[in-house]
Amino acid sequence: MGSTVSLLQQSLPPKPTWGVNDIPDLTGRIIIVTGGNAGIGKETVKHLLAHNAKVYLAARSAPKANKAIAELKNETGKEAIFLQLDLSDILAVRKSAQEFLSKESQLHVLINNAGVMVSPKEQVTVQKYDMQFGTNVIGHWLFTQLLLPALFAATDVSPSHEKARVVTVSSSANYLTTGIDFDAIVDGPERIRYNEWELYNKSKFGNVVVARELARRYGDKIVSTSLNPGNIRTELQQNMPGWQRTILNWMLYSVSYGALTQLHCATAPSAADANGKFFIPWARLGEPNKAALDPQVGERLWLWLENETKKY
Repeated sequence: MGSTVSLLQQSLPPKPTWGVNDIPDLTGRIIIVTGGNAGIGKETVKHLLAHNAKVYLAARSAPKANKAIAELKNETGKEAIFLQLDLSDILAVRKSAQEFLSKESQLHVLINNAGVMVSPKEQVTVQKYDMQFGTNVIGHWLFTQLLLPALFAATDVSPSHEKARVVTVSSSANYLTTGIDFDAIVDGPERIRYNEWELYNKSKFGNVVVARELARRYGDKIVSTSLNPGNIRTELQQNMPGWQRTILNWMLYSVSYGALTQLHCATAPSAADANGKFFIPWARLGEPNKAALDPQVGERLWLWLENETKKY
């Protein structure tokens, strides 16, 4: 019952008290935004560029990314840098991280923004994991692990001793599941038992679990937060039937609202001490699904992710 109430409250949030004009000058900051070519990610990149950050726009499609980069340059006068990243392929994730580390020794902020929603059941990742959990959780977890040296380095050399930040975008869907079914992550009979929405909910629950476990393990070096960006009108709804999109449209907010909470987590001085915290629309502290707070769940998922990604 508590999760249902929390979900409803977050669907109709109060007016924001923090906005993009509150973003500090980001000169000298190096930031990666996954899925930065569209939707909330693109809006996030825009405001980071406008405040003088050096931004790597990580995306799977080079044509779509380059189109977004050109549009953002026209809007801001600043140019993001394309970083090829396919989160549905473990080997491609490794290659992307290597590419970034060959260019930069430090990373001040990683915004794990990309995601897929209600992917068709027949879609699986290159390594045969559920597409939603594989992309939203496994890919981002591995990408973050591989970039930890650069995140640690940014913290170590900070004159103000400010820690690097990892921001993980979850969803209100984290409240709509009881937890992770590890047998359903790998393609097979157990996965097929769930519908697309149930698998999506479990992946967004997994995002919160990973963010909290990252905070627990590396809180002395980085600040890890997760968030619900709100009910936002983006390309995430592309896999939904048309009638569902029509019904949802009147309930959804624009991407200008959707980017607020992750921009706050990534840049606001007040979020520098928010390690392990969960944020809700718009840029407010909140609580995730209580089941995601169980440290045993975090430890189990972390070990599972380590063991699975070692195979590739």
